[in-house]
Amino acid sequence: MATPLRSRFMTGAIFAACVGAVAAVPPSVQTDAPVPNAIARKIPMTKQAKGDFDVKLAPQPLAVEDASDGAKRARMSIDKQFHGDLEASSRGEMLSAMTTTQGSAGYVAIEKVDGVLHGRKGSFVLQHDATMTRGTPQLHIIVVPDSGGGELVGLTGTMKIIIAPDGKHSDAFDYALAETP
Repeated sequence: MATPLRSRFMTGAIFAACVGAVAAVPPSVQTDAPVPNAIARKIPMTKQAKGDFDVKLAPQPLAVEDASDGAKRARMSIDKQFHGDLEASSRGEMLSAMTTTQGSAGYVAIEKVDGVLHGRKGSFVLQHDATMTRGTPQLHIIVVPDSGGGELVGLTGTMKIIIAPDGKHSDAFDYALAETP
């Protein structure tokens, strides 16, 4: 059974802890870095897609249960609907660890996004890497290199998640599409 992000499980849990205050985390996109490919590509100027999204997380069993005290691990399925410049859905998985220290936690996630980005239909994969150290968040979400399909082949970029005080989620996606000659 899917649970909304702000459910009892997630209140104070890793996703909210790591993502809840990421508005201050600046995105970094390296549009001038060489593309590791035998075909030379031209990297256009970075564009930004903005919108909001709905997310449902559902607890999943861990492959190996923890028997010891200390950090508690969790595994969740991710189901998202993006609205705005990115009209898409995504499915993924998140692994998290919440420590016994208030405000310290971490998560990693992979999600496959299928939809339309500024009029281009295709898919790509996002990789999340987040930690929170005693309340100070650090979140990095990047497009997995060479994961773009359809009209999104050559997509690179980073995404920033913003959670408003009322709990609404929005995103700012800085991206570039490489064009083959």
